[in-house]
Parts: sequence; C-alpha cells; structure tokens
Amino acid sequence: MDLVDYYDEYWKKKGDLFDMARLEQIAGYIEPGEKVLAVDCGPGVMARMLADKGAEVVGTDMSHTAVARAREKGIEAHWVDPDVASLPFPDGSFDTVLSDSGLEHRFYYEPVLDEIVRVLKPGGKLVLSLPNVGHWICRLWVLRGRFPYVRNSPTDFTHLRFFTMHEVRKLLEARGIKIEKTDGVASLWVWQFYPFYFRWPVVKDVYTWLARRWPSMFARDIIVIGRKEGPGT
Repeated sequence: MDLVDYYDEYWKKKGDLFDMARLEQIAGYIEPGEKVLAVDCGPGVMARMLADKGAEVVGTDMSHTAVARAREKGIEAHWVDPDVASLPFPDGSFDTVLSDSGLEHRFYYEPVLDEIVRVLKPGGKLVLSLPNVGHWICRLWVLRGRFPYVRNSPTDFTHLRFFTMHEVRKLLEARGIKIEKTDGVASLWVWQFYPFYFRWPVVKDVYTWLARRWPSMFARDIIVIGRKEGPGT
C-alpha cells in the first residue's frame, strides 16, 4: 500500500471535525512564543489552534492534501514522508515538537522518533500523544482471546503500530528524553468503544478524572511530556 496516496484520499474525504476538547487539553502543554514543530499535522486544525495561542508553528505531513489544507489556514507546512525521508530541518531547530497521533500510522516509527528528537533543541520539550493499547478494555479483549479492530479506538484499522505507556517511556528514555508528566484523554464520545452509560454526567466526570490520573489504564490516548537532556534541563 502507498500510504501517501492513501492519506491523500483520506484527507480529501475527512473534514475539520475533531475532538476539540482533546486538542485543547494537548494545546495546554504549549506556551505562547514557543517555536513548535507539529509532525503529522494533518489539515492544520491543531497547528492553527497553537498559532492563535501565540506559538510559532511549522507543520509537516505525508499527505499533499493535508499540507495544502494546513497552508490554507495560514500554517507553514511542508510535505515529507517520514518513512523514507528525514525531517527537512537542522538539528535543534525547535523549542517544542508535537507528535499527536502520528507514530501509530508509521511503518518505521523509531527512525521518525529519532528525527523528532534530532530537531528538538537541547532542553526542548516533546509533547507526544498516542493511542493506548494498554487501555483496560483492550486488556479484557486480549484476556478473552480477542483483538477486534474498532473504529476510533486504540485498535483502529488505520493503526500499523500499537503502544502502551510502559513502551513509550522506554522509547523516550532511550533517546535522552526525560519524562516530566503524563496525562490521558478518555474520549468517551467513541460509542463503538465505551458502554453508553459511560457518557452519563456523573460517570463521565469520574471516568475523565481516572483517565487523567491513571492514563496507562483508563485513557484512550496517552499524553507524555518530556524534556530533551542537555543545556536548559
């Protein structure tokens, strides 16, 4: 499969409707004035949110369609296929690198992660969000001998790689990233994944708290905030 062609078609069909509460939660870890690289920026919805917040944002994506749509939003966006090419920036170019739900779509995620760390300044910040296959629902599936591909869940059919908090920690620490904080997003709107009563008001509030307190168990998406070792750490 040619992933560039696949995601060109994907972004031609998908609009700008996203879980904005989730994007705002991630955006909360990025401050005005930071020079930010948004890897796999898609059509630029998150990048535009960060720019409006006062960050200087550059985006990359493997989809020509997504890059064009990000540029229409006023984002400096570059086309790059990270499975076969390096990021087109010098070492230490960015204060912050954001990778939001991108690595799970890569054939070769480790070289991409190496590139992300390379372009991050010493002392710079990495904001990494990934679907959490360690979610308790996924654990129950495996205990029952199942691994269904469920839309908008950690086992979405577009995911080529699967991650847990434990493995993410190992990947980052091996690359000189000191983890400062972990967080999680429940994404209870995913009706295919959660029982309907999880969206009841009190249950929703409690579960959202659990996802942020113990993301490795309760979050659909884990968020890891790390700092590249070097001057400034």
